[in-house]
Amino acid sequence: MIREYRTVEGLEGPLLIVDQIEDVKFGELAEVELGDGSVRRGQVLEASTGRALVQLFESSQGIGTGEATVRFLGKSMRARVAREMLGRILNGIGEPIDDSGQIVPEAFRDISGSPINPYSRDFPSEFIQTGISAIDGNFTLVRGQKLPIFSGSGLPHSQLAAQIARQARTLGDSGDFAVVFAAMGITFEEANFFRDDFERTGAIERAVLFINLADDPVVERISIPRVALTTAEFLAFEHDMHVLVILTDMTNYCEALREVSAARKEVPGRRGYPGYMYTDLSQIYERAGRIKGKRGSITQFPILTMPEDDRTHPIPDLTGYITEGQIFLDRALYRKGILPPINVSPSLSRLMQKGVGEGKTREDHQGVANQLFAAYARGNELRELAVVLGEASLSEMDRQYVTFADRFEREYVNQGFYENRSIEDTLRIGWRLLGLLPRAELKRVDTEHIDKYLDAEPAAPAAAAGA
Repeated sequence: MIREYRTVEGLEGPLLIVDQIEDVKFGELAEVELGDGSVRRGQVLEASTGRALVQLFESSQGIGTGEATVRFLGKSMRARVAREMLGRILNGIGEPIDDSGQIVPEAFRDISGSPINPYSRDFPSEFIQTGISAIDGNFTLVRGQKLPIFSGSGLPHSQLAAQIARQARTLGDSGDFAVVFAAMGITFEEANFFRDDFERTGAIERAVLFINLADDPVVERISIPRVALTTAEFLAFEHDMHVLVILTDMTNYCEALREVSAARKEVPGRRGYPGYMYTDLSQIYERAGRIKGKRGSITQFPILTMPEDDRTHPIPDLTGYITEGQIFLDRALYRKGILPPINVSPSLSRLMQKGVGEGKTREDHQGVANQLFAAYARGNELRELAVVLGEASLSEMDRQYVTFADRFEREYVNQGFYENRSIEDTLRIGWRLLGLLPRAELKRVDTEHIDKYLDAEPAAPAAAAGA
């Protein structure tokens, strides 16, 4: 039932205070009609006896407290969803911005979604190939997983996000694959980059692109991940698609939460963020997964920039508690020209072992990943030791490990943003690098795998190291 009031008491930024109201509920949609007949939309953020706090989707400029009419629509925000959304570019509340006409909805869904019953969840166990060696080889993404990328200001996380969206796929005949890409609080330049890249490479054909610019309303920034995930749930569980959801930048989303919290005069938590931010983030991240009896799945790649590269900042800290691992981008590697600058040492995928091995990737995958990680870690330690004590302090074996670490970065991690490697390509490069070390040092790989693959991939000559 629609209820109409002309009792606007005041404005505080994007928040509208309406007095003398009845039966208004949290999350209810509202329309604000101005004196000139124009209408702006909003959503109830807080409802108490006789008063409601409405957050506007558009600017509050020009709204007069004495002339505005507020209509409460008696329903929560719902997203229009349809398979034909693939190939389209939409704003933060799901309206087309690509000049291709309106979308004919197959259904309307509440953007808050419905939590997956833990009993109905199916365990993630199938490999998703991103075409990026450092991810596929060492931090394998598994269908139904949520695996965030921790970046920093100025690092190329946008290029990495676009690369993953272009290249990601499931292996074998496992069903249709789609990408839902939600960009929050980005600049006009970044929006143009994503649009041009998706259209130029053809990735847009299997993707739904949601864009929220930095100057768009804050409430739209809060709604965009929920609209994107509602779309993903429809494609996954109604059309049996495997959907990869890329959310960038979750830091902008959390800043919007803090801005709204401050406007509501809530008691702040750590660094001014609302105390409920953990719950809010979990409501987004936990919408990834698989459901028993359903063929489709939702996999998440949230991307966030750590303020001042601080891993203990509330946003990466809380994200790390909720998700199943993390991938770090490293500023030192970026300065070396390593692209993508993925730092293998602190990165982790907690579900990797469930998605690799015979019948999924290859029987030697886990052993190669373990051996590469161990050798790179030792090479890094010896490089640091050489800085302190000098290279003369290193033994011949130590120098081999230092050489391995250098070439691991240049040949395995470094591949640019337009090289798409299969998992076989990644493992082949891994074995070639392991060939730099004596067989006796390969203690984390099965002997039968060494006999089968090591001689087939001899170490590249030293002269090729700088190639």
